[in-house]
Amino acid sequence: MSNRIDLSVDIAGIRFNNPVIMASGTYGFGKEYSEYVDLNQIGGISVKGLTLKERKGNKPPRIAETPAGILNSVGLQNPGVESFIKDDLPFLKNHKTKIIANIAGNTIEEYCEMAEILASSGVDAIEMNVSCPNVKAGCLAFGTTPKGIEEITSAVKKYCKQPLIVKLTPNVSDIRSIAVAAEGAGADCISLINTILGLAIDINKKKPILANNFGGLSGPAVKPIALRMVYEAAHSVKIPVIGMGGISSWEDAIEFILAGASAIMVGTANFVNPIVPIEIISGIEKYLQSNGHTNVNEIVGKLELND
Repeated sequence: MSNRIDLSVDIAGIRFNNPVIMASGTYGFGKEYSEYVDLNQIGGISVKGLTLKERKGNKPPRIAETPAGILNSVGLQNPGVESFIKDDLPFLKNHKTKIIANIAGNTIEEYCEMAEILASSGVDAIEMNVSCPNVKAGCLAFGTTPKGIEEITSAVKKYCKQPLIVKLTPNVSDIRSIAVAAEGAGADCISLINTILGLAIDINKKKPILANNFGGLSGPAVKPIALRMVYEAAHSVKIPVIGMGGISSWEDAIEFILAGASAIMVGTANFVNPIVPIEIISGIEKYLQSNGHTNVNEIVGKLELND
């Protein structure tokens, strides 16, 4: 990397070497991708979503390709938070990349307990997935109402020793009110968007392709929606915003940064091109250099809407 270009970003007091972070659920715990990419070059890794206890996930098929994206209904398969700390975290700690623990649960108490367990684990931040169904509220996702997100954010924040990133669901009518509610309840940062609920049908069987019927849509197909929501959220709050949703090139990353994202997450593109994060980091640097910038923060939120 050129010494002239400063790619480092500060997110809630955490200094990332560059704004490129691997999105939860697409990078496992980093081991598989370390065969293709030097993890030290990546700004951060948000690990696969963790639950309080081990989860086997949904029955297959759990992935379905769709035009310009994929539908997934993996069901949060993971070894559980304590197993992650014991068996997977030591590997990540051997690298310079920042470690973000993504947590998911069905009750506020589960989220709080995980935050408490992770407090002394050495992870750099906690990303809270609020797209999970709240079993105590009729399985309505925590993040679909301002009241719901205020309640869970304020509760979990009390147990967090690390910065709390709240990952917002796009399955809402007004992302701005949700973002404001998260900020007001103590979130140190918000990330968005999570997947959009979708359906794929096998016309010969006359049944959904996914065993769980519906799944989360990700990939380039969601990028325009993600960009709009990132712009709206970033212009509604003062805390940092991490943008994601269909980023598969450095040009995509620049769009999100211009829309107001201080950092970006790369997800589905990793399945297609495992070295994509390195390509994006290099592309951002070259873009900044060719446009006369010396610091990536100079272009955050610099999108100018048409009159």
